[in-house]
Amino acid sequence: MNMLILFFCFNFSLSAAFYFHSEEREEKCIIQDIPSETWVTGTFKIQQWDMDRHDFLDAAPGLGMFVTITSYNEEVLLSKLFGPKGTFYFTSHLPGEHIICLESNSTRLISFGGSLLRIHLDMRIGEHDLDAAIAQAKDKVNEVTFKLEHLIEQIEQILKEQNYQRVREENFRMTSEDTNSNVLWWAIAQTLILISVGIFQMKYLKDFFIAKKVV
Repeated sequence: MNMLILFFCFNFSLSAAFYFHSEEREEKCIIQDIPSETWVTGTFKIQQWDMDRHDFLDAAPGLGMFVTITSYNEEVLLSKLFGPKGTFYFTSHLPGEHIICLESNSTRLISFGGSLLRIHLDMRIGEHDLDAAIAQAKDKVNEVTFKLEHLIEQIEQILKEQNYQRVREENFRMTSEDTNSNVLWWAIAQTLILISVGIFQMKYLKDFFIAKKVV
């Protein structure tokens, strides 16, 4: 399993779009640090390499993507097979790292040149599909209401992220203090050991010289 370790920076858009290359039936995983009780949306599209045109084109029918999402304690939040493009959703139950893995379900029965795929992935953290909700709005008042609700969701998500980072900073501070304390006690222990060894060596040499009647 190849692991793409990507830590996304949270900002006011709370989203990240990128693409990466993968071979046939090769699993690619992304580590995403997510606060608790956070709604995550991922949209992907597969393109395949065409050796005649020397470019990536839309994937052939039958080619799909298997998406697996697990939390840091190995809880499976999603495990589903999609087509060549799709959208997946999940909610984080606990704060921490979540692993998002994508693997093509292609077989040798599906022929595509070079077995090389380009996977486009758009991750949105703490955002719901505002465009679809607005499209269903019957008047301007509902449209404004949906936009306000979406803005409130973004604010709440930013507050969640701030609280999560505050907890991480506190844990890191406690870990640093414990490490510094351990280093101090280890230094004291080393000093005492060296002093004890020195005293023992001096006593041993003194007894040795006395036995040899040198002193």
